[in-house]
Amino acid sequence: MSDQSKPLTKISLLSTEDWWAAWLGLFIFALGLGPIFGKDLLGWVVKDNTWIDISKSIAPISANYQGMSGITSLFLTYLFLLAITCCGTYVMGGNVKRFAGGFTIIFAITYLCIILGKYAYIAATPDKLDRYGISWALGMGDMGYIFAMIIGLIIGNFFLGAADYLKTAARPEWYIKTGIVILGASIAVKTLSAMGLASTVIIRGLCAVVEAYLVYWAVVYYIARKWFKFTPEWAAPLASGISICGVSAAIATGAAIRSRPVIPVILSAVIIVFVALELLFLPWLAQVLLWKEPMVAGAWMGLAVKSDGGAIASGAITDSLVRAKALKELGINWEEGWMLMATTTTKVFIDIFIGVWAFILAVIWSVFNIGKKSKDSAGKSQVKASEIWDRFPKFIIGFVLTFLIILLLGLSNPDIVGAAETGTGHANALRSIFFGLCFFSIGLVTNVRKLWQEGMGRIVAVYAVALFGFILWVGLLISWIFYHGIYPPTV
Repeated sequence: MSDQSKPLTKISLLSTEDWWAAWLGLFIFALGLGPIFGKDLLGWVVKDNTWIDISKSIAPISANYQGMSGITSLFLTYLFLLAITCCGTYVMGGNVKRFAGGFTIIFAITYLCIILGKYAYIAATPDKLDRYGISWALGMGDMGYIFAMIIGLIIGNFFLGAADYLKTAARPEWYIKTGIVILGASIAVKTLSAMGLASTVIIRGLCAVVEAYLVYWAVVYYIARKWFKFTPEWAAPLASGISICGVSAAIATGAAIRSRPVIPVILSAVIIVFVALELLFLPWLAQVLLWKEPMVAGAWMGLAVKSDGGAIASGAITDSLVRAKALKELGINWEEGWMLMATTTTKVFIDIFIGVWAFILAVIWSVFNIGKKSKDSAGKSQVKASEIWDRFPKFIIGFVLTFLIILLLGLSNPDIVGAAETGTGHANALRSIFFGLCFFSIGLVTNVRKLWQEGMGRIVAVYAVALFGFILWVGLLISWIFYHGIYPPTV
């Protein structure tokens, strides 16, 4: 069925993944508010556990559903996620039947990877070895995400027929943005439990992002123009994609300066591949370099990895790796999620400013007639004030709402914080699955072959020079300046 035959697709609030990430995240968040009102609405959601006996690997997240089997809980979780994502797909004008088939396969592979990643020899932390009767473990609790991405890469690059079928449901940005909306409530709970530290993280995250925008973009644009001789039409989206926020920034910038549509598409292919590469090594590098500076490590992921999905995923892995090493080497058990909070806060501020930055570039390109052969063509690039809204990532609205609602409820009535923590924990079980779906999808849509296509060499070279020669290390320096000496609470 075409978009034209579906009136709902013409409603802007229902027409894009960005908006649907907000709606799905807010819906799950609303269900997670149940414990505040004495209702357990998400207790049936499946929770993965570290295991030696695989029969104990999954169970309902709430003790109120302890009579339910893990398999039943998993099946209900699958049906719930299938229903809400199919609803969004239908309203956006997608092929629901094909999406449902692809989603079913992606969900099955992803959750199998999550379960495998929770095998005790892979996931157990040093303080839990005796519980599982083992003498060693890797302590990599989120390794299932990496397994999912690797399988996605294999399918996407070697089993092209299967990949083509699954790509309808491989929506990494939708999945990760939905997860980020849900994550807003968890960050609010952490803020309520440690107001001073959380305020510091948020304020410093904003400062770090402003620094990154002022430094990163200008340098990458200069490198692209002067060293690699790209035209402004190529250099601006390339600078935004490499220095700010990957695919979203490249597309927004391309639209703002009215570049040819093919340019952001080509850049996106390169960005996705580099994000996959960063996911494979950067969290482990953070563990080696920054295991004594956990918040620096978390912020670094937000500044260095150039996509929402990749950054948040790398933040989750870094959180797990750094906490495990600190526990082993220092005997310090930092509370889970604070490094991920630093990553998410940094990335959210970056996303907020994508729209502002695209608008600024649109004004500059229009006023100074950049990239045009004559002033006669300037009229084609007239900028409307409404463009700042058009470029703004709408899922951020959902994130801010979930954060503020929990924060204001907790400040007005501290007695509900415990119930709010329970409810957000239930919602977070779904958030973890969305993250896993994102990992698999990133792998699936990463076409390594495109790097060898004609004309890609210079783009890859700019990205490699800027990322490995400049952005990673300046991002590390900025993270160190703003987060050095700040530590999560211990448990």
